[in-house]
Amino acid sequence: MTRFSRRRMIASATTGGAVALALTGCGGAQGGNATGGTTSDKTPVRIGASASTTGSNASTGRYQKEAYELWAAMVNQRGGLLGRPVELTILDDQTDPTTGAKLYEQLITETKVDLVLSPYGSSVTQAASTVTEKNKYPLLVAGASASDLWKRNYKYVFGVYSVAESYFYGVIDLALKSNLKKIAIVNEDTVFPNATASGTAGYARQKGMQIVFQEKYPQRATDVSALLNKIKAAAPEVLVGGSYEPDSMLITRQMKELDVNVKMLAFSVGAANPGFQAGLGALADHVFGPSMWEADLKTPGNKEFVDAYKKKWNRDPDYQSATGFASGQIMEAAVKKANSLDREKLREALSTLDTTTILPGKYKVDDTGIQMAHVPVTIQWQGKDKMIVSPDAMGTGTPKLPMPEWKAR
Repeated sequence: MTRFSRRRMIASATTGGAVALALTGCGGAQGGNATGGTTSDKTPVRIGASASTTGSNASTGRYQKEAYELWAAMVNQRGGLLGRPVELTILDDQTDPTTGAKLYEQLITETKVDLVLSPYGSSVTQAASTVTEKNKYPLLVAGASASDLWKRNYKYVFGVYSVAESYFYGVIDLALKSNLKKIAIVNEDTVFPNATASGTAGYARQKGMQIVFQEKYPQRATDVSALLNKIKAAAPEVLVGGSYEPDSMLITRQMKELDVNVKMLAFSVGAANPGFQAGLGALADHVFGPSMWEADLKTPGNKEFVDAYKKKWNRDPDYQSATGFASGQIMEAAVKKANSLDREKLREALSTLDTTTILPGKYKVDDTGIQMAHVPVTIQWQGKDKMIVSPDAMGTGTPKLPMPEWKAR
């Protein structure tokens, strides 16, 4: 044992056979050993990952961890990978990049896992991927999207969903449809939020919006009142936050306290999570956010995934759950395509794979590993209901604008 927190979990079947078959999605496991031989080898396929089960990203990191465990249980119910059971080891990286990198080193060199799944969050993933790349382990990035991850000429890092820079495109398009043109952009000063803010500013300028205010705030902020007073003085019509769940909720609460009013409010991560409305109640009403997945989407196997997740964990999944589960689906499809656990063959399979998952759109990457075929959606809280308001073809409701002033609510 090292000084780092570790938790070993051997996945077991916990859901009905019909659900497991319906959720095969990318195709069931095939017989054969790591080199495509016979099924006589029943030694476990050891898969390692870290997850932020403590620290600032704990609420979202736990969703991803739960999804990995559900996927592993269903794979084992179907007979495992290449006829071998999956053994999943998930360690707590404490939302700390340095810890995350050390844990992946531990998983690869000490635990000697066959494959890895990714951590949650761009900062931890950026650090961990330096280790997986050095050791030539393919990494499906299920919980991060900052495009900097794919600007390092790495050959073993593959995106599962859209890059961070594009998160607010749908929000800006909706704002312009309502003739809202003055925007303020704030973000936590870490990898993913910085990428989100940068992409949002570029797209807003391209669309002719006026950026009246833009500023960063520190990680794990507990008071953003000074920042909000500056925003109030700038009088934007739209405020977007490059954020995670804790700071998105903090900003919303303090906007109410300081009577900072905008006509449209959106957050990159947080608004789409079930905990956002549960934590804020009526304050969440009218808030927008991008989402990489929603329970109401008619994607292959989606309803079965939602039902199985609720049964196993006794709570609704969020999109971090779905992207984690989709990562498992993609890994399973790559193993099937390669008919091997050989990591070079898996890298080639992931580079060329074109398949569907429970996420909207498809899995297909460019020659740098960036995800190209995923289709994100935009949601808005309307009372206690989270409605998909963009794109129209996937919509479950229409956007409500402008956002009422706090004193009128």
